[in-house]
Amino acid sequence: MARPDGSVSLSALARLGFAELSAASSALDELSTLLDIPRATLLEGADAADPDAAVRSMLHVARRDAVPLQALWRHESARRTVWRVFGASTGLADFFVRHPAELQVLADPGDALPGPEELRRRLLDAVGAVDGRARSGDEHEVESLRIAYRRSLAQIAAIDLLHPAPADFIREVSAALADIAGAALEAALAVARARVSETVAADKVANAQLAVIGMGKAGARELNYVSDVDVIFVGGSTDESVLDEASAVDIATKLARETMRVLSGFEIEPPLWEVDAALRPEGKQGALVRSLSSHVAYYDRWAKSWEFQALLKARPLAGDEELGAAYIRQVQAKVWTSAARQDFVDSVQRMRERVTEHIDPEDAPYQIKLGSGGIRDIEFTVQLLQLVHGLTDETLRTRGTLESLDALVAGGYIGRAEASAFAEDYCRLRLMEHRLQLRELSRTHLMPRTDAGLRILARATGLAESGSAIWDRWESIRREVRDIHTRLFYRPLLSAVAGLPEEERTLSTEQAHDRLAAIGFRDPAGALRHIGALTSGLSRKATIQRHLMPVMVRWFADGSDPDYGLIAFRRISERLGDTPWFLRMLRDSAGAAESLTRLLSTSRFVGELMEWTPESVAWLDSPELLRPRSRAALDEEARAIQTRHSVLKDAVRSVRALRRRELLRTAMGAVLDVLTVEEVATALSDITQATIQSALRAVYRDVVEPEDDSLDFAIIAMGRFGGAELGFGSDADILFVYEPNDVESERASQLAAQIVAGLREHLTDHRVPLELDADLRPEGRNGPIVRTFDAYAEYYRRWSLSWEAQALLRARGIAGSNTLIGRFMTLADSVRYPAEVEQTGLREIKRIKARVEGERLPQGADPKRHLKLGPGTLSDVEWLVQIIQLEHAHRIPGLRTTSTLDALHVATTHDLMPEEQSAMLRDAWLLSSRLRSAITLLTGQTSDILPADRRQLDAIARILGYPDRSATALEEEYFRVTRRARRAFEALFYG
Repeated sequence: MARPDGSVSLSALARLGFAELSAASSALDELSTLLDIPRATLLEGADAADPDAAVRSMLHVARRDAVPLQALWRHESARRTVWRVFGASTGLADFFVRHPAELQVLADPGDALPGPEELRRRLLDAVGAVDGRARSGDEHEVESLRIAYRRSLAQIAAIDLLHPAPADFIREVSAALADIAGAALEAALAVARARVSETVAADKVANAQLAVIGMGKAGARELNYVSDVDVIFVGGSTDESVLDEASAVDIATKLARETMRVLSGFEIEPPLWEVDAALRPEGKQGALVRSLSSHVAYYDRWAKSWEFQALLKARPLAGDEELGAAYIRQVQAKVWTSAARQDFVDSVQRMRERVTEHIDPEDAPYQIKLGSGGIRDIEFTVQLLQLVHGLTDETLRTRGTLESLDALVAGGYIGRAEASAFAEDYCRLRLMEHRLQLRELSRTHLMPRTDAGLRILARATGLAESGSAIWDRWESIRREVRDIHTRLFYRPLLSAVAGLPEEERTLSTEQAHDRLAAIGFRDPAGALRHIGALTSGLSRKATIQRHLMPVMVRWFADGSDPDYGLIAFRRISERLGDTPWFLRMLRDSAGAAESLTRLLSTSRFVGELMEWTPESVAWLDSPELLRPRSRAALDEEARAIQTRHSVLKDAVRSVRALRRRELLRTAMGAVLDVLTVEEVATALSDITQATIQSALRAVYRDVVEPEDDSLDFAIIAMGRFGGAELGFGSDADILFVYEPNDVESERASQLAAQIVAGLREHLTDHRVPLELDADLRPEGRNGPIVRTFDAYAEYYRRWSLSWEAQALLRARGIAGSNTLIGRFMTLADSVRYPAEVEQTGLREIKRIKARVEGERLPQGADPKRHLKLGPGTLSDVEWLVQIIQLEHAHRIPGLRTTSTLDALHVATTHDLMPEEQSAMLRDAWLLSSRLRSAITLLTGQTSDILPADRRQLDAIARILGYPDRSATALEEEYFRVTRRARRAFEALFYG
């Protein structure tokens, strides 16, 4: 029934998915006139991926010949088919423009895909083949073949596009596409026989055998819409008394070349696809056609591992069936014994890595087929597992990816959940690939880079509602595929105990498992896998790893987490690849290998950062390289980054990388006892200061226009940051201050807020978080996050509380305008170093301290184990020192410092506390600080609670230099030190 006129308004067209509304409306008007069909009727069934393209293409056909399209519209059921096909494929639409009469195929494409025999019959009929030979070898036969191919391709596409669940239909569609390719090769061979017979005696041509072996996706019956068809040609003679083998191969070579030309050569009707014979023995340098015996001889003597992997999917596709079957019988046994070849697994893994390495970096995020998390990851994983286990399990000797996954599940080689996810992801990736190729009938494997292209893909696949959603779906699939691929593909399927000492290499897997468990590995099976991956093969790298691994495994076992240490070492080794210095340094350096094992098995913080910066292993060759770089050197590099990068995101990304690298250097020095806790605190503070300084310069440059550059902005460090006493995982306590100068006040306020927002956004680092904490600002969280200098001055003059004067004792200018910093520090001095201190203020500070101890502890936490708020820990020492500063810094200049330990020392030298109590407080502050950092180094997470778990306590003790199994000793020392410090604190603080 025709829709009412209102349904074809521009808004109605928009609801149908049209994007170019005016152009589409005009095209529909012209199409309506040419076909003599109302616009509303034309839009019946207008459910298309790209309705704009569909209308344009239908209009091109109608201008050429309106009758076939007009006839289609008489069939209501055909209207939706036309919209689906024309809206999904401008390539097929171009075919119908060239041959409008072929539109009849869309009248009733049917529900079932045509089978291989039906497709073969159609294409052989198109060339008038009789007994495998076409009517003639002229251009007309080639054109007829190509038209017949595309007519059947249009039928397959129509059935595919109309299917309610196309992702679940991928297996059948891919098989049909492989079948039509085989039919095209058969028909092309028939034309080739007719052509060759013009110059070679017909009886000789008849006696020459040519088998076309399908490889890759064609052999596995999982072909794309547009793809090279990989083949191997095998030649022979049906009767050597009539035609000897050498002559037969010569004729077969002519037939092969003509077959390729029929399909790929330029004629009136465009080529179908390239016939690619590069997988033959010796590749493109080898003979195009060989005899069966020549093939077998090559595979026996010269073939590489990847060639057997390629043969996994080999299948007779066209030509002499008997010769094709004989070829498969001869090579299959070699395929399934190839996994026993030396270094086979490593070579397959390396081949996959090479594929990834050769992808254009600009294309990598868009690569559906070859990229990380793409189709190739699934195919390589399945094939490797098949080849290794198929040596003894014949149920795995299958060709297709999906049927092979089923077989691997049935045999117990892959978990059901992993296989199900792999299969689902594979089908969705193939569906996206199919729809992208179908669009222009072009060979592409790249996701669209435009919003419009993504929107069309989303509509074509039905996998998402919008362009952004289909991209999110793609990213989600990639992540899942890569995760499963990494876990399955890098299983050490051979030589599980290759890294064990020579005399123990005959150990069974069970014996090696028990040995690793005995020396401390909690997952000995996983350790075996990693050892196998590191040590298998004949390369020099593998040889050195075999020499190193026995002793390194023992060193790993000496650490607190040998399992993580081993896997981190493997990842770093893989990241460094064949870098010559890496293994040479581990082998030849006096202590680099032992230091590396200690780092990785002791600290997840170090291990995770080292995986991102594997070249940091080189620092282990010299203790000097593990010492922090000076603040001046950091500032110089940060300024160079700003000079090099004019774009804000690029500049701050490089600054974050600088920060991560220097944090790693400091962490390595800390774990290896190169640095003291004071040196660590200074280094971490310098790194944070350089990071914030550089980020502020970049953000200010991006936010503040030249006409507003009189605006002054500064950042004041507070708390442990102000005292240059940061630990690993510490927040950066800060204040933001600005001065408008010549900038209008409201404008200055907006710019200052934008600078703060920019800093917080661009300093966000999910790998190593940097939290800019402004809670110590006036009025705390209730106050504005950034104020003018005058606002600070007015607040401190009129409203400041005693705790705010106490907080200012740690204030230190670290970034921004030096003039503004100087003014702020003068202001801060007037507040924090008063000539006289009111006793009510001191009593309020003491009251707040008591309240903090009771209220700020996490619920359920044992106060004695809290390293910051617990008795005798950081807050006790710091609050005591700060109250002394408030009382005496005005008359004792040495107390005017932001450093807790420096102020403690000055207080002691001026007899403000006894030396014995001062030493107790210092010891407690240092131990608590070391423990906080050690927890972060161990776990990669920040915590203020001393764990009760004995294994974790022992690991923390090792970081602090205690001997093995010192959990109890550490705990007892901590309680002893903090107990004594608490007594000293109470005597001095509460008096």
